[in-house]
Amino acid sequence: MSWIPGLTRCVAVLRRPRRTLPIKAPAPAPSMADQEEDYSSLPLTERFTHKIWKVRKGAYEDAAKQFEVTPDEHDPAFRPFLNEPSLWKGAVADSNVAAQQEGIAALCAFLKFGGREGCTRTRGSTIGPIVEKGLASTRAATKASSLEAILLYIELDTPAPIIDDLLPALSNKQPKIIAATLAALTATYHSYGCKTVDPKPVLKLLPKVFGHADKNVRAEATNLAVEFYRWLREAMKPMFWNDLKPTQQTEMEAQFEKIKSEPAPKQERYLRSQQAAMARAPPPGAGGAEEEEEAEGDGVEIDAFDLAEPQDVLSKVASDFHEQLASAKWKERKEALEALYATLNVPRIKDGDFAEITRALAKCMKDANIAVVTQAAQCIEVLAKGIRKSFGKYRSIVTSPIMERLKEKKASVSDALGAALDQVFIATSLSEVLEDTIEFLKHKNPQVKEGTMKFLIRCLKNTRNAPSKTEVTSIAEAAKKLLSESVEVLRSGGAEVLGTVMKIMGERAMGPHLEGLDDIRKTKIKEYFDTAEVKAKDKPKAAPAPTPRAAAPAAAPKKVVAKKPAPKKATTAPSPQPQEQGSLAPQPTARSIPGSKLGLPKPSSLAAPGAGLKAPMKRTLPGPGGAPPTASPRRPPSQTPPEEDGPAPPRLALGRGLAGRSLAKAAPAPAPAAAASSISPPPNSGLTALERAELEELRLDKERLIRQADDLRQERSRLNSEVQELKNQNAQLIEDHTRDVLSIKAKETQLVRARSDCEAAEAMCGQLRREMERLKRALTREERANTTSLASPGRESATDSAGIYRDTGIYGAPQDNARTAYPSRTRLSFNSALSEEKENSGDALAAQYGRTKTSQDIGRTGRTSAASGSGRGSPAPPNYSSAMENSSKQDGNGAANVQPVESWKRAAEVTNALKAKIEQMKARQGINRN
Repeated sequence: MSWIPGLTRCVAVLRRPRRTLPIKAPAPAPSMADQEEDYSSLPLTERFTHKIWKVRKGAYEDAAKQFEVTPDEHDPAFRPFLNEPSLWKGAVADSNVAAQQEGIAALCAFLKFGGREGCTRTRGSTIGPIVEKGLASTRAATKASSLEAILLYIELDTPAPIIDDLLPALSNKQPKIIAATLAALTATYHSYGCKTVDPKPVLKLLPKVFGHADKNVRAEATNLAVEFYRWLREAMKPMFWNDLKPTQQTEMEAQFEKIKSEPAPKQERYLRSQQAAMARAPPPGAGGAEEEEEAEGDGVEIDAFDLAEPQDVLSKVASDFHEQLASAKWKERKEALEALYATLNVPRIKDGDFAEITRALAKCMKDANIAVVTQAAQCIEVLAKGIRKSFGKYRSIVTSPIMERLKEKKASVSDALGAALDQVFIATSLSEVLEDTIEFLKHKNPQVKEGTMKFLIRCLKNTRNAPSKTEVTSIAEAAKKLLSESVEVLRSGGAEVLGTVMKIMGERAMGPHLEGLDDIRKTKIKEYFDTAEVKAKDKPKAAPAPTPRAAAPAAAPKKVVAKKPAPKKATTAPSPQPQEQGSLAPQPTARSIPGSKLGLPKPSSLAAPGAGLKAPMKRTLPGPGGAPPTASPRRPPSQTPPEEDGPAPPRLALGRGLAGRSLAKAAPAPAPAAAASSISPPPNSGLTALERAELEELRLDKERLIRQADDLRQERSRLNSEVQELKNQNAQLIEDHTRDVLSIKAKETQLVRARSDCEAAEAMCGQLRREMERLKRALTREERANTTSLASPGRESATDSAGIYRDTGIYGAPQDNARTAYPSRTRLSFNSALSEEKENSGDALAAQYGRTKTSQDIGRTGRTSAASGSGRGSPAPPNYSSAMENSSKQDGNGAANVQPVESWKRAAEVTNALKAKIEQMKARQGINRN
């Protein structure tokens, strides 16, 4: 019985006396406060990798708060995470979903306030975990923070690296990751646009995701394609459209129809580089709005050429192409061109030698069959569209043949030729096609003129570069010739050309070209000017750029008076007045104030350990981009004290932070690239918050002064240009004034001469008037004498004819002794009249009168040759002798002598002529006075 010994032992144990054991109290558990205090005392980087998720979560929250209160991206708070980027990899991929949410939020704060350096150092280790565990998270806040982190990575640098990191996720085995990545790409293109983020890498992969088995993936792919269509329109289809199933194409077309009527999309978020450019751009009132609209318009106009990859088509052209093109049958020529069109009709053609093909197509423009001509024009169109700028070297081969063929009246042919010309223009420029266009506007065929004119109008509307002044002149001259055409279409086209050019160049620039046109044509041109839509605007040449900031250090150093810092709070000591170095008195500093945060002990590299304030080392600040240290902006380089070999004397007046301590001797000017950088260097990690604020204030003052200097320099340049312009205007005014004074003096001289001529003419007129009166009186006397001689015809007739000769006494002594009834009175009156005339008139009057018929030769003295001689034996003048002969042949009735009557008539005629001349002189004098 084996169980009896065991039972016996049990009974023995039970009979033993009981012993009381002391009860130990349980040890008190550590309080949560002690645990939090212990964990909070750990460095932030250690808490990021702690094994307790609550500690990590708290570290993420503390880090986000710390990043938000940093003054700039160079704060020391960012340095540990820049040195160890792997900390963020663990934060965004935290195993605890609550901690992961805070970790991704902390990363967003780090990127937002940490700047570009934080982006470039951490994106390689964080994008993959964000895509796999952040975007696909079930928590909405985590997904939102993950998407924001991706958008921040793009904003801080460039989109290409982020897109390259996202694309591998489209091949993931989990459909939810693929769908989340597609959603992130859709949001990216929606925010930044297809101009900022290149769509080509994603477009290539769209057919693959459209063929995925998961419906969520296909739905997200559809959303991404719709977003692409908003930006690219039909240009996106050649990239992937043919790889879709017909049902998918139908569904996509239905989605596209919904957004066709929507306005063009605009970029919602901008890269940091774009934000800086927008900040430097002029305000909207100064032309910035127009430039921004143009930039936005350029962002929308993306065509298939920019998205497609170049294709080699030369190797695909048939080897017998030229033989078929030379066939006598037009159908074979057309088939060869159709095959060539199918080969060339690709979005983008790889550049090669297309000279031979281009010459063959140009030769086809002269083909008798219009179907061949149409197909050749289509081939030229797709070739120019496929190689774009490289087509410029073939332009001269095809332009003239196409324009010459515009004589075809069939619409399909003219449309094909016009489309080919349009693509040639897009591949080249307005300046390159303008010469041929102006030449064909002079063509004798009206149909060619009309087609060329329409092509010129399309070029003017679509060109983005305004024509030069010489080109505008040639266009205007050609268009004005069209205004006088007999065909209404050409006249209207000429007005439209001028109106379109006026829209580009402006009304003021086109004013001289419209001079001489009637009001009807000007009104027609103005109508086209109001309705024209152009893409180019003539802008004045930009003013010369101001001197860059990089050149500022090379100039002579100028004393810059820094702005005094604002008064500090009551906790800081007042700034002492500047004193000489030898008379510095100890002043309370920010570190010595009780209760100040700056009074806490903090390791610093400013002085050796244990030196305290007795021998502080001089602080030097690194220049921009790691350049040599520079002196404080508050002390000009010319006033910086030289550096001594021994220890510097103590400077205890540190109440103003950096303004109260000597920083360093002025270093040589930094490199231009470093000086031009606007990014502030990271401050020394040993600076306190007050000193950092002071340093930042000094930097702001420096930047403000540099900006002021640039503004003043530009203002001075502008004022100098205005002064020079005023000088030129003043010189021009002086020249005009001198010219006017000389003109006035010349007019005054002409007026004096005219007045003297008028006075001389008036005197001559009076003289002639008196002479005429005397002649009248002499004539009256002669008539009386003749009347008396007629009364006694026997003796008086002979006596009269001889008596006149004797009594005048002009031509010499009398020939006989016969006397008239009035010899003395007749001789006296007539002789005195003629002698007075000669003395007053001289040669001038003798020339004007042509000498009197009663004298043979009158000299300069106004006296006859007979009077100057002895007065004897002088022969009678021929005219007078003939008069005497005529008188002797008269009948016995004794006809009167008509010689005095003829002399009086001639004198009257001369007087009338002189009067007419006087009136002409008076009229000229009145014109000169006016």
